[in-house]
Amino acid sequence: MSDVSTLTRPAAEAAPPAVTAPERRDRRGVPPLLSKGIVNGILLAATLWTVLPLTWLVISATKNYADLYQTGGFELARIRLWDNLVHLFTFGDGLYLEWLRNSLLYAGVGAAVSALISVMAGYAFDKFRFPGKERWFGLVLVGVLVPSAVTTVPLYLMASDLGMTNSFWGVFLPGLASPFGVYLGRVFSAAYVPDELLEATRVDGAGELRSFAQVAFPLLRPAFATLFLFGFTGGWNSFFLPLLMLSDHHLYPVSLGIFTWKESLAADSEIFYPLVMTGALVAIVPLVIAFFSLQRYWKAGLTAGAVK
Repeated sequence: MSDVSTLTRPAAEAAPPAVTAPERRDRRGVPPLLSKGIVNGILLAATLWTVLPLTWLVISATKNYADLYQTGGFELARIRLWDNLVHLFTFGDGLYLEWLRNSLLYAGVGAAVSALISVMAGYAFDKFRFPGKERWFGLVLVGVLVPSAVTTVPLYLMASDLGMTNSFWGVFLPGLASPFGVYLGRVFSAAYVPDELLEATRVDGAGELRSFAQVAFPLLRPAFATLFLFGFTGGWNSFFLPLLMLSDHHLYPVSLGIFTWKESLAADSEIFYPLVMTGALVAIVPLVIAFFSLQRYWKAGLTAGAVK
């Protein structure tokens, strides 16, 4: 009997262990989830840092003196905002309204004139050729590097020599000069106003003033709006210069006026504490209105298609 060899199936080999994809990491070896968590945490902290003081101010402006101390900072009490507003606008024969008017003149009119001067100066530095142009512009850049607090005392001494202290012009005129505005005006002019478009207007016989007013300035409206907002915000929050220049409280801007009320808290906190809270809240409203009303001018690309 012949031996019959039987074929047996070899035992199945053990399957190799599944290879898992390595955990993705950034260049520094940090997992993406941890990296996103850190970024979101920083953004959340910055948001709370910005929103919480404003929320506290809004809530505090709705309280009277007793509620400010009997309730928590973020706890709502009986809404007394209307009473606080009436008290604010009638206190001292409408002194707060005078401060608002002064701030609108210092910051609003001053920012408009300063923005116009800056746009015109930046346009001249960009489009015109004259001796020493870059050296003069270098002096402007030096002015950008100097903090405004450094020049406040010299401005006060100059105004004292000219007899402009404790006057409207002592605060208004220094705010018209803006080295940063001139620099930004030149940058916007180089980006928004094509040289070919100006050459076309000159060929058609338009003068330089007409070319700027009817051709260049409409293209520079985003620059004007941006400079106006910068100037308006800086003028509205100006404090140190009016503090040195002014001694008549009828000429105070709203920032300095609220500061004087704050200094009077020790004398009569029951009256001045609601005035400070409500006055600070009302002082924010013009800034909010200015930003929301001018945000449509921030869009770029207004010169698209101007040059064929």
